[in-house]
Amino acid sequence: MAKLPVLSGRELIKILKKVGFEVVRQKGSHVSLQKEQFRTVVPLHSELAKGTLIAILHQCGISREEFDKIK
Repeated sequence: MAKLPVLSGRELIKILKKVGFEVVRQKGSHVSLQKEQFRTVVPLHSELAKGTLIAILHQCGISREEFDKIK
């Protein structure tokens, strides 16, 4: 399993849009995305913490292996 990359919030949103997530709304520096029953909030930080990225992937139903293939 490869190490998780350091991504910004905007980069992660682009990746999630590739797999079908849509931006539902934005409030301040947080963007809400949704795809069917999956919902998540991505902060627009310049670098997302490793734990934050893992939590967002878990909320989206995406495994780390699938994420490596997507990006």
